[in-house]
Amino acid sequence: MSATAQKSAPLPDDIRAMKGGKPIVSLTAYTTPMARMMDAHCDFVLVGDSVGMVLHGLPSTLGVTMEMMILHGQAVARGLEHAMLVIDMPFGSYEESPEQAFANAATLMRETGAAAVKLEGGQHMADTIAFLVARGVPVMAHIGLTPQSINTLGGYKVQGRDAGADKLLADARAISDAGAFSVVLEKVPASLADSVTNDIPIPTIGIGASAGCDGQILVVDDMLGLFTEFKPKFVKRFGNLGEDGEKAISAYAAEVRARSFPAPEHTFADQAPGKSGGKGTKK
Repeated sequence: MSATAQKSAPLPDDIRAMKGGKPIVSLTAYTTPMARMMDAHCDFVLVGDSVGMVLHGLPSTLGVTMEMMILHGQAVARGLEHAMLVIDMPFGSYEESPEQAFANAATLMRETGAAAVKLEGGQHMADTIAFLVARGVPVMAHIGLTPQSINTLGGYKVQGRDAGADKLLADARAISDAGAFSVVLEKVPASLADSVTNDIPIPTIGIGASAGCDGQILVVDDMLGLFTEFKPKFVKRFGNLGEDGEKAISAYAAEVRARSFPAPEHTFADQAPGKSGGKGTKK
């Protein structure tokens, strides 16, 4: 492949053009094997800062670093050919100033090959979004429940109920006007998600929002059932790999303790098959 060859993955403008059309399919992933599995089925794959909680056991996303995002972004990029790669900007990497946001967004895109970055926040982030877009950084916005703000939001609560609906709608309009090519709506009432979707000209990507959004996203580990205890209300488990994995590990442990694994077919003989110890005879 030449350096100028085009990949088949969509670009941010292609995602924007899907507004009101065929639903956008996306998942959050952190590793190469998972990326390979979802590549043919997703329009874009997000490397989320939820990696801190899902893979690193952190209590929230606040401890995620730029180095972690780059590491997992590179891993996911190796597994993608057809889906667009989007990467989260971690907490503290963009809030200080538009200039700080640009420097870190440029680093993430350069190091991972991501086509776009995602950042959290509505009206107060509009100037930063506009600054990034004007300098060639496509931005996916994220409003509603913004996990990096849980300490000010009071936890992982539904957002936009009652008086909060007007603010969320204003946030959506502000980030759209600023140039974001799409927006994630997390944990907002379905009727409000529908109102936002109908009001703004960019695609809405729902997670705990509404089937009426222009697309949907879930964390792949959640929808595959890799966690046997944690299950948010908005997650549907399309598999139960956590239960299957525990059963498999239990069976493995039992066979090791019984010395039935490894069996002869899993071990190696002193000599390769078909070889003898002699030098042979010339004919």
